[in-house]
Amino acid sequence: MFAVVAAAIALAGCTAFFNGPNAPVARRAAALLPTDALIIGEQHDAPEHHAIERETVEALASKGKLAALLLEMAEEGHSTARLDTAATDAQAQAALGWNDKAWPWDSYGPVVMAAVRAGVPVIGANLPRARMKNAMTDVSLDVQLNGEAYTAQQDAVREGHCKLLPEPQIVPMTRIQVGRDRAMAQAIVKARQPGKTVLLISGAGHATKVLGVPQHLPTDVSVKAVRLQAGESPEENENNKGAYDAVWRTPPLPPKDYCAGMRTG
Repeated sequence: MFAVVAAAIALAGCTAFFNGPNAPVARRAAALLPTDALIIGEQHDAPEHHAIERETVEALASKGKLAALLLEMAEEGHSTARLDTAATDAQAQAALGWNDKAWPWDSYGPVVMAAVRAGVPVIGANLPRARMKNAMTDVSLDVQLNGEAYTAQQDAVREGHCKLLPEPQIVPMTRIQVGRDRAMAQAIVKARQPGKTVLLISGAGHATKVLGVPQHLPTDVSVKAVRLQAGESPEENENNKGAYDAVWRTPPLPPKDYCAGMRTG
């Protein structure tokens, strides 16, 4: 009997090592394959999240499974596809039209260059800023999500702007959010390759399967979504069930009032 219990404990420990929160990133990523697309939703200012993303790129690329690295942080129409594996950081930034003020290269450069060194194209997937004004008045974007999901997306826009956005701006800003998700979904479709996985790195709100990019993918494109979560989240409740295929936790960040700048802006 003792032997059976000991074996069960050992098996549980083994399972935790291979798939649990302390498992190596490569093993956790492998557990989600095969899939046409893997979306990692980060907290932008969490250094541990950028490290996990780089390790995921390296793990998939080392197995020849990475079709492309797509980024919310670069606009559609920009790509490193013409660069060779010895390209410099400056060349990669130029190819991607990188905005260092919005997205510090110190944070994202390592994951980008891991893909470049592996000969994997890095592709801008976000809706270009020049097209966002048109998106604000594009009524067709109002019907891309079902009614309940669209209402939830509007609520997410309110929360994301600290409930300080004037109500008449909610619909236009929601259209931009939906337009950005559609653009990233279209980039996935363009980049996919049989037997490989397209990796998209975005904010967690874009990664959710109930509101974000996965909602805009064709049914023949398989997708897995991972949320990178720094510490515990008060948002984790019954309403978020099914939003992600996995939540990978990292240590909590120091408390920060993200709304302070908006209140004084």
